[in-house]
Amino acid sequence: MYATGKSDYHGLLKEGYNKTKSGPVTTKKDPVLKGEKTKPYEEWTKEDLYQEAIKANIPGRSYMNKKSLIRSLKKN
Repeated sequence: MYATGKSDYHGLLKEGYNKTKSGPVTTKKDPVLKGEKTKPYEEWTKEDLYQEAIKANIPGRSYMNKKSLIRSLKKN
C-alpha cells in the first residue's frame, strides 16, 4: 500500500525509512487506491508503450514492435 500524504512521508522517516526511498513511495500514484482503471497494454498505442518502456528502462525498445513491447513491459 502506498502512503498518500505529507504526514505519511514524515512517518516513514521516523520509522527508519531512507529519505531517498521514502520520497518515491509517497508520490507514486496507485490506480487502485484512486478508483481508476487502467487499460490493458493491448489497448495502448505503440507510442504509449514505447514511452512506458523508456520509463522502465527496457533495452532494445526502439527496435521492438508493439507485441514485443507488451511482452517486455509485462515481464518488468
